[in-house]
Amino acid sequence: MLKHAGDVTRVEVVLRYGEDAVELVVRDDGLGSHALGDGRGQGLAGMRERVELQNGTLNAGPRGSGGFQLSAVIPAARVEAAA
Repeated sequence: MLKHAGDVTRVEVVLRYGEDAVELVVRDDGLGSHALGDGRGQGLAGMRERVELQNGTLNAGPRGSGGFQLSAVIPAARVEAAA
């Protein structure tokens, strides 16, 4: 995300692992040129495709408070099978 974020002062990464799923959230406060897009750039499309292959979901786009957020949820059974 830093590649496209522009001037960033803060990046937050959250990783949660539960019995049912693994969740990853990455947020920044950057104001890069892609922050106004719809979150469907080539890199994001590739990430979305990989997450969906594991029966997961990926959402990405501008944050209402500024910056950009990406969140992915992958069912835990898929994560264990891949390991």
